[in-house]
Amino acid sequence: MTAHTQAWGSGLATTTAAGVELDTWFSHVALGALPAGRDPWILPAELDELAGPDPRRAVTLEGVIVEIELGEAPSSTPDAYLRLHLLSHRLVRPGEINLDGIFAHLPSVVWTNAGPMHPDDFTRLRPHLVRAGIHAHSVDRFPRLIDYVTPPGVRIADASRVRLGAYLSPGTTVMHEGFVNYNAGTLGHSMVEGRISQGVVVGDGTDIGGGASIMGTLAGGGTHRVTIGARVLLGANSGVGISIGDDSVVEAGLYVTAGTKIVLPEEPRSADGAPRVVKATELSGVPGLLFRRNSLSGAVEAITRTGAGVTLNKMLHT
Repeated sequence: MTAHTQAWGSGLATTTAAGVELDTWFSHVALGALPAGRDPWILPAELDELAGPDPRRAVTLEGVIVEIELGEAPSSTPDAYLRLHLLSHRLVRPGEINLDGIFAHLPSVVWTNAGPMHPDDFTRLRPHLVRAGIHAHSVDRFPRLIDYVTPPGVRIADASRVRLGAYLSPGTTVMHEGFVNYNAGTLGHSMVEGRISQGVVVGDGTDIGGGASIMGTLAGGGTHRVTIGARVLLGANSGVGISIGDDSVVEAGLYVTAGTKIVLPEEPRSADGAPRVVKATELSGVPGLLFRRNSLSGAVEAITRTGAGVTLNKMLHT
C-alpha cells in the first residue's frame, strides 16, 4: 500500500453549457498534500492559456486544482479522474486507493478526435462536426489511456483496448487483441494478448496468450482479486477465475473457474483407487503448476512443474 493518504493535481476540466462535468485531464499529479504556500486558486500559466470555450463541442475548458483523500470514495468527476491518472502514472498500484462508487462520477461521454462531448450535444451538432472534421470513436464512461497519459517504456498496439486507469509497468507490450481495464495491469515486463479485467494484476515476465481471459471483480459482483504470478503462461483462449502462482501454465483453451473440479494425478489415490479431486479455489495462488485437460478422460488436471516458467523475448519488451 502507498504510504500517502492524499494526492493532488492541476489540469483542465471539460464542462457542458448545462454544467455537466465530462472529464478532467491533469497535466501534473503528485502524492501528498498540496505544497505549503501553494495557492489552490492560482493555476499554472500553461493551463490558463488552454482554458476557455470550445464552441465546436459546446463545452468550456476550465483550469482546476484538485485535492483528494485516497482512503475516501471519489466525490466528483475531477476526483475520479485524478485517481485514474494516479494509477496510469504508476504513482499507486491497483487496489491501493479507494475507487468505490467511481461509476457515479464518470458520465457516458462521446469521445471524439477533438475531445469529449455530451451525447445530446454530439447528436445536435453532428452536421457541423462533420464539416469540422470531428468524428467519434466511442461512447463510454472511460477514455483511452493514451489520450491522457503516455506511460514510458510501454507499447500499445491498439489505443482503444487500454482504458485510463490501467497500470502498465515498463516493458509491457499490449498487442492488438490485448485489453487492460482500469485499476488493473502489469507489475513488470509482460506480453498481453488477452484480457486483464478490473482488479487483476499480472506479475513480471508473464505471457497472457491470444484471446485469454482473466476474470475481474466486476464480473458477477465478486470481491476476490485475481492475481497472476511471475513467469506465468496463460495459453491462447484460456481463462482463469482463480489466482495463478509463479511459474505456472494454463493450457491453451482451458478455462479454470473457482468451482472447477481438478484431478491431482500425482497424489495418492483413495482406497477404492479414485484419484484425489479438489475445487480449483484450493489451488489458487499455488506456484509451479500445469493446468491441463486430459485428452482421454476430459478431466481437468493439475500437475507440478519443475524449473522456471516462461521466458519472454527481450527484444519485444525493451
